[in-house]
Amino acid sequence: MSANPTRRYKGLASRLAHWSTTHWKSATAVWLTFVAASFLIGNAIGTREINPSQANVGESHTADRMIERGHFKDEQDDAKSAKPREMVLIQSGELTASDPAFRAVTADAVRTVRTFPQATEIAKPLVAPDQHAVLIRFTPTGSLDEVNGYIDSITSAVDKVEARHAGFYVASVGVSTDKAVDEAVQGGLGLAGIVSIPLTIAILLLVTGSLVAALIPLLLGLTSVLATGGLLAISSRGIPASKDIMEVVLLVGLAVGVDYALFYMRREREERAAGRTERAALEAAAATSGRAVLVSGMTVLIAMAGMFLSGDKTFMSFSVGTMIVVAVAMLGSLTVVPAVLGKLGDRVEKGRIPFTKRPSERRAGRTWGGIVDRVLRRPVLFGTVALGALLALAIPTLCLHTTQTGMEGITTPAVEPIKKLVKAFPGSPVPAIVAVEAKDVTTSAVQKAIARLEHEALATGEVSAPVRVEVDQTKRVARIELPLAGNGVDDKSSHALTTLREKVLPQTLGPVTGVQYAVTGITANSYDFNDALRSSAPRVFAFVLLFALLLMLVSFRSLVIAAKAIVLNLLSVAAAYGVVVAVFQWGWGENLLSFQSNGGIANWLPVFMFVILFGLSMDYHVFMLSRVREAHDRGLSTDEAVAHGIKSTAGVVTSAATVMIGVFSVFTLLPLVDLKEMGIGLAVAVLIDATIVRGLLLPASMKLLGNANWYLPRWLRWLPHFEHGEPALVPVAVSAPAARELEPVG
Repeated sequence: MSANPTRRYKGLASRLAHWSTTHWKSATAVWLTFVAASFLIGNAIGTREINPSQANVGESHTADRMIERGHFKDEQDDAKSAKPREMVLIQSGELTASDPAFRAVTADAVRTVRTFPQATEIAKPLVAPDQHAVLIRFTPTGSLDEVNGYIDSITSAVDKVEARHAGFYVASVGVSTDKAVDEAVQGGLGLAGIVSIPLTIAILLLVTGSLVAALIPLLLGLTSVLATGGLLAISSRGIPASKDIMEVVLLVGLAVGVDYALFYMRREREERAAGRTERAALEAAAATSGRAVLVSGMTVLIAMAGMFLSGDKTFMSFSVGTMIVVAVAMLGSLTVVPAVLGKLGDRVEKGRIPFTKRPSERRAGRTWGGIVDRVLRRPVLFGTVALGALLALAIPTLCLHTTQTGMEGITTPAVEPIKKLVKAFPGSPVPAIVAVEAKDVTTSAVQKAIARLEHEALATGEVSAPVRVEVDQTKRVARIELPLAGNGVDDKSSHALTTLREKVLPQTLGPVTGVQYAVTGITANSYDFNDALRSSAPRVFAFVLLFALLLMLVSFRSLVIAAKAIVLNLLSVAAAYGVVVAVFQWGWGENLLSFQSNGGIANWLPVFMFVILFGLSMDYHVFMLSRVREAHDRGLSTDEAVAHGIKSTAGVVTSAATVMIGVFSVFTLLPLVDLKEMGIGLAVAVLIDATIVRGLLLPASMKLLGNANWYLPRWLRWLPHFEHGEPALVPVAVSAPAARELEPVG
């Protein structure tokens, strides 16, 4: 092992940059080959996705396993999932199901469905409790893909039934609704992709001032995402991928790709403006910003790894995807970016955008310089204001409530029929499913217990008819569908589930010897997921915080810097939580963002936001503090180092944050409230972090702490010294002492 791990660590970035600039053709070719090979291999082998039933936890998971062990007639051969189901909903505001006109509509709908040979198992029409709605249920034949191929023809025929009977509402519900919703969501994702790329280009053009410079960070982000898509196909053989993983990869890939490239490019341009040769500027950028990229990248990787501790397969998939894209973007920023910059040299500023300034012309003492000077003059005032603002924004976090989003969270006309169905037939679309397993579920004792279960469940008033009971071909497993009160994910449904699990089942099936039972379904899945997340979230948070603290401690050799980084990031995340709660849980943004609040936020969002935001916030923190430490190590006082470090990095941090805010905000265009919450949460968090936290609270706290910023207990002084700059750089006074810049010698 090297006697000085600091120089080895610092040298890694320098050696990679040196080799890449010296062999720019090879470096570029290797990168493009890597991206292309990853993409082609991934397409060839395909990505293995998570089986939805295997993703459940707790009692839901137990019930799913019981059902999978059975052999039900309505299961597809290629997957242990029920065949698609379809329904026709008929409603009238005035007439009841017994009126002749209503019966005529019902008969017409049944005849229409029967004209399609694919429609089988047409059940007797079910009448709603209020008599103003009728439901016709049937099973389309074939696999889900086959059903999606012809279901539109059945839907069109049903629509014509409505046209023939004025005053009645007639609509298809079921697999046709799922297909329409999927199309709306995919269309929204496509729109997000179409909007986000041009938006990113536009922001980068304004930030960099030239077309060539704008394309470098964009291409790094996009190629990182492309390569990750292929690598995920390989990793999915061990850890199956979530169906939403590429949206997460796109978010994180563009964010870190743009961040890392901008950090590197900005430092290289600054060194060129200070008079260094192209090679010397690249070497200085590698030893400073390159090292910062390594540290921040490792911090992000640690944060993302925390999702493994959740035990949830979706989070584990997110962890794998984000770790891969961050590692790929980090590798690209240390190899292909210096190779391209080395080849282009000053031509990186070609394609100038009118009315914009070169990065080298944007002195740090402009907007942010003035703000930082004021903060350093009155640190108590600005620190108090910043802290107060963050705490005020974080207050709603105390009321944070999570829930699984139901149909009310989908803002597309395609869900209107199912909303009407839920209101007319509570629990019908998403019933609780009780799995019963025994040596023989057809014995008299078990059948009597199931009959008692049905009777007692209906007697609670929280379960409605019809109750459907199926026995598998081996007679070892029974599946019982019980429509619960509520919409499947609200408080009514949760209370009904609790009643079923804790009272009805123990009193009916519980006394029967040799019988095992468990409950699954949408409501049970949501309940069990929330319960599991409550127990695993502390482990995730503790892991991320502990290892981030250790990495910051090793990187900056300061217990105060490390602890303060954790506190500032926690404040930033808490403030973002507060905004999300106010906008979505309290419904303050319903009209502006076109959604319907369900009184909570997505159950997966708090942990996901914490991990993502903690990682991204550390990017900025490491980059800014690296410049502060670099200046301090070169002989500047703490005040001077803080002024220099933050002024010289605030511009590029703001630029990178602007790109991320733009990309994250695009997700508010999607028809899913979960993704709107994610987009707003991440965008607001980045905005808060890049302004209030990094621009006000960080310099104010460092000013107040003074030399205590660099405090390291005696028992930790064995930690290695990490160099944060190039030995050739020395402090030279160029203006007032508090605004001294680091200039090259000679």
